[in-house]
Formats: sequence, structure tokens, C-alpha cells
Amino acid sequence: MTLALIADDEPPLARHLQQQLATLWPDLSFTPTARNGVEAAELIDALQPELAFLDIQMPGLTGLEVAQGIEGRTQVVFVTAYDEYAVQAFEHEALDYLLKPVKADRLQRTVERLQKALAEPAEADAHLAGALQRLQPRPAGERLRWIRASVGELMHQIPVDDVLFFRADDKYTCVQTAGAEHLIRTPIVELLAQLDPAVFVQVHRSTVLNLNHLAGTRRDEASRLFLRVRGHAQELPVSRAYVHLFKAM
Repeated sequence: MTLALIADDEPPLARHLQQQLATLWPDLSFTPTARNGVEAAELIDALQPELAFLDIQMPGLTGLEVAQGIEGRTQVVFVTAYDEYAVQAFEHEALDYLLKPVKADRLQRTVERLQKALAEPAEADAHLAGALQRLQPRPAGERLRWIRASVGELMHQIPVDDVLFFRADDKYTCVQTAGAEHLIRTPIVELLAQLDPAVFVQVHRSTVLNLNHLAGTRRDEASRLFLRVRGHAQELPVSRAYVHLFKAM
């Protein structure tokens, strides 16, 4: 049996999609339906379904953010109310999408594509990574050189070159250097728009790494990838959407 997750904050739409899939793919079984992005991420981490049908606009985390955090073999289909121009990015990369309301003939093509993707997981991973990158372009502009972080009345001026990595932490972003950890309120997505993309790369939904401080990589028994960073004791996990960045290592 192939296990699938459906994530949508509109329960009637989620139930309808599950009924359609059950008809077209009798061997498909389902996890509990996720009502928001946080539930989807937790269920994917816990149950490792082969497939995830992710609504793009959900409370907590968007479907894109959930997809960025996937570390296992879960293949993704985005469910979206976007118009045809917005979904061209998915079509170009052959990563599938479903446009609401979902039509039976379109879903049939999706099922055929997914069955092929499950048989060729490496190719599907590349499609996912490419689509995520195309959907989140970094605007050109002046690059960030300093990070300002306050502790009480003291303001720290941190050179960007000294930052090992940025990590989202609840309402804050952690700025990690070799000697200290600072908290700022700037979201990861805003930092990415200001950082040099040749130096700073996203490696997980919550983590942006400074490649100049990368010491090496390691794979565990489940073939998950981890990064070793100079000046930091703990390894950083890499989600599946970004593994391709380190294939040469």
C-alpha cells in the first residue's frame, strides 16, 4: 500500500480529494487529514508517507514551507487556487499541481505521474528542488553586510561573514556565530532576499547556511544528509529539497 497525506484547511475539499483519489488509486491509504501546515509537517515527520497533497495557502506554514522541510522520501503535489500563470512554474519543472476545484481527468494524469515518480525517486527529488527554487526567487539588490542584534540596551553589530548559519526559532531568527548566538526578529525569507546567494543557501525550511563555514557532510543509516559546520558542535540536517546542493561532496 502507498501512504498519502492530504493537507487542507477546508475539510470539504480535503474529503472530496480523498474520495477521488481512493477511486482512481485503490491501493492508496491515507494518514489523518492535516488541517494546517504545522499539522502537515508533524504528520510527514512522524509517518513518512510516500505522497503529500499540500494546499499552498494554509495557516501556520504554507505548503511550500512544509515541502522545504521534508527530510524523507515523501513526494509532493501542490494543491492551489492560483491561476494558470502562477502554476506554470510547477508545470515547467514537471512537479505536479492540482488546481482547485480538482477535476477527475486532471487528477488521473496526476496519479499516473505520481506512480512513475515513486518508481524513479531520484528524478522526482530533482523536480521538487527545481520547482521550489523557481517559486522563491531572490530579488536583486544591495547585499546585507551587517546584522544588528540587541541584548537589553546593548546593540551588537555582527559581520555577515562571521555568521555560520541562520535558523528560525519560533518568533525569532537565531544568528549563530562561532562565539555566540543572537536573536533577531527578521524572518528567514527576508534575510534570504538580502544575502549573497553564492554564499548563503537554504538547507532546510528553518535553516540558511554560510557555505564558507561548511566543514563537511555525513549521511546516516537512513541516507539522510547532515552538515558539519566549522565552529559549531552540532550537525545541521538537510531537507530533501536541498540535498542536490551537496551531491559533489
